[in-house]
Amino acid sequence: MGEKRHRIDLQKVPNHIAVIMDGNGRWAKGKGMQRIFGHRNALTAIRETADTASEIGVKFVTLYAFSTENWSRPKLEVDALMSLLVSTLKKELPDFQRKNVRVNAIGNIDNLPKNAQKILATVIEETKNNTKITLTFALSYGAREEIVNAIKNISKKVVNNQLDIEKIDEKIINNHLYTFNLPNVDLLIRTSGEQRISNFLLWQIAYAELYFTDILWPDFRREHLFDAVIDYQNRERRFGKTSEQIEINE
Repeated sequence: MGEKRHRIDLQKVPNHIAVIMDGNGRWAKGKGMQRIFGHRNALTAIRETADTASEIGVKFVTLYAFSTENWSRPKLEVDALMSLLVSTLKKELPDFQRKNVRVNAIGNIDNLPKNAQKILATVIEETKNNTKITLTFALSYGAREEIVNAIKNISKKVVNNQLDIEKIDEKIINNHLYTFNLPNVDLLIRTSGEQRISNFLLWQIAYAELYFTDILWPDFRREHLFDAVIDYQNRERRFGKTSEQIEINE
């Protein structure tokens, strides 16, 4: 594990890592337990990912915690997840402060239970001045819904003569997304062997490197994050340019 850490170029770590935390249910099923058992045991993976990312200089980590589609899951599981969210945020707040973590949330937060909204708002407020790393939880989040809402809000401004239609560009769109205060994603990680995006940050991952691993999320640890970052650093990020153009600009 120490060897992997030393293989990372700290000058070229991704600025923003996003994670689709997949495999909790399968992990629990493999142990003969209910799905919520997997969700509870995923907390160690969240903690290690945030700590390890912070250790190597990553400034932003965004975790896909609950999608808009997840509301269709059995009520018992949804209620347990919401209860877990509240208890975890309360428990982790002192650690967030000690580790200088700023907590952020994206998604249709109004859909969350009132007690979850309240504790989330408290943790966000209490950590707003922390500066080492921003940990964003995507909750009741769906990228298509996010883009639809952005289009609606921009359209209202055009209709009300607050915005000239010719002025609409990528920056304007960015400013109307849930992630208006976050940079684009550099590295997207998905655990559990599935290789799809699942309606997550569709606009923000336009030039992200995608990394898929068979590790189930509750088993994801610091060495697995190192593997992803090392893989990222071994790739050539061209942003539509040729390799020759990249070499000239370096």
